[in-house]
Amino acid sequence: MIYPNITESRMVFDLNGIWDFCLMEEGEVYAGEKREGFTFCPMPVPSAFNEIYHGRDFADHVGNMLYTRTVLVTEEMLNGRLFLRFASVTHQAQVWLNGVCLGSHKGGFLPFAFEITQAVRVGKNDLAVVVNNIVDHTTLPAGRLVRQTFPGLKEEVHNLPNFDFYNYSGIMRPVCLYTTPDTFLEDISVQGKMDGSFFWKIQVSGMGSLKIRILSPEGGEVYVSENLSVGESGCLWGEGRLEHVRLWDTKHPWLYQIEAVLVDGNGKRDCCRESFGFREVHIRDCRLYLNGEPVYLKGFGKHEDSPVRGRGFDLVYAVKDIALLKWIGANSFRTSHYPYSEEMLQLCDREGILLIDEAPAVGLHTAFTATGMLGGKAENTWATLKTAKHHRQVLQEMVERDKNHPSVILWSVANEPASEEEGAREYFAPLVELVKELDPQKRPVTIVTYEGSSPESCKVAELCDVLMLNRYRGWYDTEGNLKGAAALLKDELERFHLRCPDKPIMLGEYGADTIAGFHDSNARLFSEEYQAEFLKVYGEVFDTLPYVTGEHVWNFADFATAENIRRVDGNKKGVFTRDRKPKMAAHFLRKRWNGYKKG
Repeated sequence: MIYPNITESRMVFDLNGIWDFCLMEEGEVYAGEKREGFTFCPMPVPSAFNEIYHGRDFADHVGNMLYTRTVLVTEEMLNGRLFLRFASVTHQAQVWLNGVCLGSHKGGFLPFAFEITQAVRVGKNDLAVVVNNIVDHTTLPAGRLVRQTFPGLKEEVHNLPNFDFYNYSGIMRPVCLYTTPDTFLEDISVQGKMDGSFFWKIQVSGMGSLKIRILSPEGGEVYVSENLSVGESGCLWGEGRLEHVRLWDTKHPWLYQIEAVLVDGNGKRDCCRESFGFREVHIRDCRLYLNGEPVYLKGFGKHEDSPVRGRGFDLVYAVKDIALLKWIGANSFRTSHYPYSEEMLQLCDREGILLIDEAPAVGLHTAFTATGMLGGKAENTWATLKTAKHHRQVLQEMVERDKNHPSVILWSVANEPASEEEGAREYFAPLVELVKELDPQKRPVTIVTYEGSSPESCKVAELCDVLMLNRYRGWYDTEGNLKGAAALLKDELERFHLRCPDKPIMLGEYGADTIAGFHDSNARLFSEEYQAEFLKVYGEVFDTLPYVTGEHVWNFADFATAENIRRVDGNKKGVFTRDRKPKMAAHFLRKRWNGYKKG
């Protein structure tokens, strides 16, 4: 899916702003009718709905909600084809236009679009979106729907996520209309390699003549193809080679552009451009290599999370976070635990930040509960969950959306699944194969595992190109005993290396909850001193093991979670506060990472 940019042949119309909003009762059905006399409140789009208004019943609403607005369409907008695009709606959306259902989409972190050329009219149009926020055994992320009764009270419905972050929902990312000619470019895939060779594939709706240009980082033409004929298949591919290309890397993120111009039989043109980089990612000798040079990943697990907006798109926080990553000396992060906004990936391309792009497959463990960790009922996860088909869908959508980004160097299929249980390999093997099949660049693939999936019990290690482990020795066990925690950590890493001697290992998560401003001369739990010492001890272990190829601290910044006695106003493992103020640990990491290069 091509990102909606204004070009010589395309117009884009922003539908962000204030929409009308209401919560829907359980069992209430919307069928496109006018909601006369119904009480709506203003709701900003994009944003999560949860923190806009007061009241626990509002913030913790379970089920459907309705967004509506009027959309003005002009005659000029209907000269070709018109599309309605949502960058993400969490977790399910049903879209209505002028009382007619356009369709639905499942999955809260990836874009979808509908052609509305025939459904709209010139003038005012009524747009409505029914949003459902329930997570259960069929969704990604996964959760549970629970009904409870208390003496003298009516039944309560609670949605309990299997994951440790707040279930923010709503129309979370930008909404727009965009136009195309009748014959138009549907998709562009492009790859640039170290030797200057490049490969492209274009998908077209219709037939016509196609011309390809490659533009330098300054915008000058460095390659132009002949006119190429697009046949009935609608698909065309080709290759070329440039001399003296400038490679994309963390210090010099040079971005080229591929420009595709399609001309139909009537002489109408469609023009689109995609940015890309000349770079290659390889694994050998238990190390990750970028352009033939070993790269050590320094950075974080993150969240799209900020006060009031929740997980709603916020370009200000996106730019601020990139600035803080550079300040602290990080070169990478994981999009935990879902694909981030397209705009964030574009920023990372531009700024040279390396990404582990993760599917929204978190909570795939029947024993996990919201912030209660392993407090649920351990069952046969892979027989209980019904996510396999949806998992394939989101992986396909993620790779299709993000395949051209040079910043994406690794795909993560899931975070902390029940990878120690029988059935895990059978569940994940076809998914890993799917990602490798879909990705034109054949980037490495991983599955991020948790402490219960040991070197002896893990069923998916051999499926992974990189072993990515989340470990909290010194926090969820061995509390306060950092010397013992380090010994346990090193021993486990050595055992994983014995099992998979050719695979690099990295820590995908490690950290300690820390209350900003709480200090203790003995570095007790929850103090800023303990967090800094925790990270120091882990770093000392990494430095002794040559096959460790990266360290991602959990977390970049404090973030919201479901309520639980383990969490005081959210997860406090951030090295920055939720409003991005540094704790002591941030200054420690800045000293460790700036100029750090593992031998």
